Amino acid sequence: MKNHIPNAVTCLNLFSGCLAITQIFAGHLETAAYLVGLAAAFDFADGLLARALHASSPIGKDLDSLADMVSFGVVPGAILFDLLTQASANIPAWLPYAGFIVTVFSALRLAKFNNDTRQTTSFIGLPTPACTLVVASLPLILAHDSFHITSFILNPWVLLGLTVLLSGLLVAEIPLFALKFKNLRWQDNSTQFIFLLLAIALLIGLQATAIPLVVLLYVLMSVVRPAVG
Repeated sequence: MKNHIPNAVTCLNLFSGCLAITQIFAGHLETAAYLVGLAAAFDFADGLLARALHASSPIGKDLDSLADMVSFGVVPGAILFDLLTQASANIPAWLPYAGFIVTVFSALRLAKFNNDTRQTTSFIGLPTPACTLVVASLPLILAHDSFHITSFILNPWVLLGLTVLLSGLLVAEIPLFALKFKNLRWQDNSTQFIFLLLAIALLIGLQATAIPLVVLLYVLMSVVRPAVG
């Protein structure tokens, strides 16, 4: 019975991703972005519940990956497709479909994760939720463009460059720390605490514009940490 609780939360992640897809089809990218945030919250919560209830199971692991493939695989590809369509005034009509490269590499990332014993306490490559939060932040930045960077974001070559970069990071052999706390002692979780404090400061100061910077900070801190540890 206890296995059903985290699995139900995983299904809420999947449902949120499905709703996000309908909003993208309707042209409501900002609403889709908020639904991505909701999916990410459910994805984080199901792991917490599974550990708290000792309810880990092979079905739960597979269900989580299937839900993530929709919420953090199909959704970012669809958002990039839509943004590239908006930006594609003088480029080939087929180019917006390149946004789905992220979807393909997300599938590869999730398949690797399920079969990689090195990723039990940390990650190898960028997690799909982090990748999707970067992509989903773009409609929010465009909707509230305090820094006047709309023309930069809607440059098709910028979007293609971001697509290639994120796709590469998804499958890169780069060790990244996980936001998992075995306890609340600073000495055991200093990297996680420092990251969270910096992330909160960036989000308060820059709001949605901070999201790509937070993910960049996450990658940089992960790369630097082994060198100083």
